[in-house]
Amino acid sequence: MTCASTSADRDTGGMSSDFVQLQTTVDSREAGDDLALRIVEAELAACVQVLGPIGSTYRWDGEIESATAEWLLLMKTTRRLAEPLSEFVRDRHPYDVPELIALPIIDGSSDYLDWVQAQVRSE
Repeated sequence: MTCASTSADRDTGGMSSDFVQLQTTVDSREAGDDLALRIVEAELAACVQVLGPIGSTYRWDGEIESATAEWLLLMKTTRRLAEPLSEFVRDRHPYDVPELIALPIIDGSSDYLDWVQAQVRSE
């Protein structure tokens, strides 16, 4: 099983707002892989994809900065676990102000979303 699903798998019959994708960025592949492993081990997300390197341009302390090598983590979980996952990431993140954004999954393969539900904490 991979984290990806194809458009052929899509169940267009309903909304899936009980699921979210959280995202953050880190400064190295090693940091991304380590954080991904810890998240999945803690059963806070069913899957964490680590993508990169990517570039970012942002304002920090009044100056425009550029990061030429960041890694994007995409975490699939339930809406119920979004806040505990955010806290887990925040406590272990290398940045002072980490990007933590939760996006609702409004539709997806029912088989995939059932798998996500089965892989995360039930409490």
